[in-house]
Amino acid sequence: MTTLFISDLHLEESRPDITEAFLGFLNSKAQGVETLYILGDFFEAWIGDDERTPLQEQVANALRDVKASGTDIFLMHGNRDFLIGEDFCSRAGASLLDDPTVVDLYDTPTLLMHGDSLCTADVEYQKFRANMRNPQWQQMILQRPLADRQQMARQLREISMAKNQGKEETIMDVTPEEVVKEMEAHGVQRMIHGHTHRPAVHELEANGQPAQRIVLGDWDKHVWWLEVRPGEEPDLKKYPL
Repeated sequence: MTTLFISDLHLEESRPDITEAFLGFLNSKAQGVETLYILGDFFEAWIGDDERTPLQEQVANALRDVKASGTDIFLMHGNRDFLIGEDFCSRAGASLLDDPTVVDLYDTPTLLMHGDSLCTADVEYQKFRANMRNPQWQQMILQRPLADRQQMARQLREISMAKNQGKEETIMDVTPEEVVKEMEAHGVQRMIHGHTHRPAVHELEANGQPAQRIVLGDWDKHVWWLEVRPGEEPDLKKYPL
């Protein structure tokens, strides 16, 4: 039995190398495993399930093939693709996962998150996140014409890139106290998340006991994934893109 975790692929038409790497990963690693978790920022942008670009359809078809091999697929929203809905998941054979969610990972309760909510030092972003996750705001956006949403996505991306260039690295990383707070609130000793693009395994203390925070890597220069098997330590892996 094997469970795989990935995040932060940021799939987009301008990076066909990442798409090719993802399709290869599905064929070589994900076929027939127990579960594949995709913890957010799967796509660089998502403006609604009605867009249906060739890339999106290619990815949905590839995931459906993995599902047909017996692999359960779970998809969590990130800060780039929070408008992914049930229609896309149905086409891809995936199930949407709430952020945060606790799963029983081979008898170890494990907290799964995208990770952006842990970056509480970035007050400006947290306000933006609260607006973007508001169901009424999302419904209002999805009712706008597709061309308007495409333009809005381009503008938001440009604004985000400009703002991030001026921020200190520590502000865009997780707040350690928030990590402990979340782990204790959910009663777990293990957390897995993405978002920060700082892949690592961190040892810490929560609930008065040793704990572990595993950060998934982004698919810019490497393919990153986490493998978990019963009775074994989680294994964070990579190979060049």
